Amino acid sequence: MSITAERKQALIKDYAAATGDTGSPDVQVAILSERIKNLTEHLQTHKKDHHSRRGLLIMVGKRRRLLDYLKSRNDERYLALIERLGLRR
Repeated sequence: MSITAERKQALIKDYAAATGDTGSPDVQVAILSERIKNLTEHLQTHKKDHHSRRGLLIMVGKRRRLLDYLKSRNDERYLALIERLGLRR
């Protein structure tokens, strides 16, 4: 369900604005999106895992708040990020 350290480093490298940038909204949204994707696949097979479903909903809400923040600060970056990640909005 969680992402590997190598995958996380690859996401940080792909979405970072500068070297060592792990806290920007772009990186955080990319990591959350990967975790959400993995957890969604888990819940497809384990339909009664309600504890993990709650965690999924919390992550989706956090991603939504980060995307709203990014949209209020820089609309072009927001649009580029959701297109790159393939998110609806």
